[in-house]
Amino acid sequence: MPAIEVPADAAGERLDVFLAGHAGSRAAAQRLIDDGRVRVDGEEKAKRHTLRGGETIELEEAEAEEVRDVPDARFSIAWEDEHLMVVDKPAGVVVHPARGHAAGTLAQALERVGAAGGPEGRRGIVHRLDRDTSGLLVVARSEAVLAALQSALRRREIVREYLALVEGRPDARTGTIEAPLGRDRRVRTRMSTDTAEGRAAVTHFETERVLPDGRYTLLRVRLETGRTHQIRAHLKAIGHPVAGDPEYGHAGVLGLERQFLHAERLAFEHPVTGERIDVRSPLPDDLRRAL
Repeated sequence: MPAIEVPADAAGERLDVFLAGHAGSRAAAQRLIDDGRVRVDGEEKAKRHTLRGGETIELEEAEAEEVRDVPDARFSIAWEDEHLMVVDKPAGVVVHPARGHAAGTLAQALERVGAAGGPEGRRGIVHRLDRDTSGLLVVARSEAVLAALQSALRRREIVREYLALVEGRPDARTGTIEAPLGRDRRVRTRMSTDTAEGRAAVTHFETERVLPDGRYTLLRVRLETGRTHQIRAHLKAIGHPVAGDPEYGHAGVLGLERQFLHAERLAFEHPVTGERIDVRSPLPDDLRRAL
């Protein structure tokens, strides 16, 4: 575990800003911190932690991964032109390379069909889905289109709607969950409202269908922001975790082998033609059976 001595003139700097020069970029430094691979004087700290100078920072090196020939990730194209694609990702597919998933990712497969713009390993990727969440993503085919779509996402002009089967029945048919999310104080793999490093997060929901026994409710969920595990963490926070969710709820219910969460609708204005694109994805067979 390499050690970095913080010089006195770095006093007052944020941890992620200081580490940017060692990790290659501020984003890379933030990923190291989020993965729990950074210690300041032996303790994990938040990205915004202010250095005082004189500390010792330890970085845990990623284990070397053997890169083997791995089949391309499965996906289908729901809509496309020469500027962009809307792809339908099955559950079980990782979007971009990460620790433990050096090959066989959706991003790598998409490069072979024209995804472009952005850093290596994430070409064309505007937003992501968790490995075991199925459904729609928009992917750029040029740097300019990627920048335009990312800008639209920041302005909240891309509609992202999900179907989520949740445990129990929310008190209201519609609602908004507005609560900052960050790494859980105790379980670092989990996102939570109980955090020292929360970022603004807003999730809207409405009831699509209440199952007859009242034990489960099908919700239509719309993201206003896009934090890691946002829907899963927010629904757990209001006492209605996603059915089958092994991290935030109860695995194995209703015969599910993953969380019942599907990115069902994606709508936005085409950044080049101005056309209104509105794409829907049918509920996958495993979720249909559970429902």
